[in-house]
Amino acid sequence: MPLPAARPPDGATLFKQQCAVCHTTNLSDPMRQGPPLVRIVGRAAGKVEGFHFSDGLAKADFTWDEARLDAWLANPQAVIPGAIMAYRQARPETRAAIITYLKELN
Repeated sequence: MPLPAARPPDGATLFKQQCAVCHTTNLSDPMRQGPPLVRIVGRAAGKVEGFHFSDGLAKADFTWDEARLDAWLANPQAVIPGAIMAYRQARPETRAAIITYLKELN
């Protein structure tokens, strides 16, 4: 009997596996290494009360949208030179699933 086809992980699972070590999805949990990501889509970059951003992010003059988040997850330092986020995700489908999940948190 053949095994059933594997389903790719959903955005929430991917977030938990790849992002939750550094980021929360609510404002009530203590801050981690990165800022909370609840309501990130449509939020000004580098602006979360109580979180200390790197100089580049603190001075950023854009709003997070799907395209910026996709570029950020692919290569943060290309979006903000000197950014301190080490995570990079080369797979577009993984980035899309995470971004879709983040949009659901809005």
